[in-house]
Amino acid sequence: MSQAGRQPSILVVEDNPVDIDLMQRAFERRNLSNPLEIARDGVEALEFLDRWERGELAPPAVILLDIKLPKVDGLEVLRRIRAHERFRHIPVVMLTSSSEDRDIATAYDCGANSYIVKPVDFAKFVDVAEQVELYWCLLNHPPV
Repeated sequence: MSQAGRQPSILVVEDNPVDIDLMQRAFERRNLSNPLEIARDGVEALEFLDRWERGELAPPAVILLDIKLPKVDGLEVLRRIRAHERFRHIPVVMLTSSSEDRDIATAYDCGANSYIVKPVDFAKFVDVAEQVELYWCLLNHPPV
């Protein structure tokens, strides 16, 4: 599949189907021009890393990463992204239900660019989608 002319994606790494649906609807409500890619666990997220490496997919503009994931947790996914020479500068926003100080500190220690506690209602999810799109997809200038 050709990536030419396509907006960079947003990779959502989330295992909760309800939260995935909320995020998809929130981004659709915003008429997001960046397509969403979904990984439902840490292993699927790392498979995206392999696909970027092989050139099958372009790296995303930003990764929205949950901490508590099956198979491989989000912090380990973050560590592996940060350890990768070509992809360590991809912005990673932790979007998780945990507001524990320990999780927040560990996420930043592992290289998270931002930490957002998941909103509980749809209107707030739309606000988060708007802020993610505005900042990470439009305003932010990542290294080339």
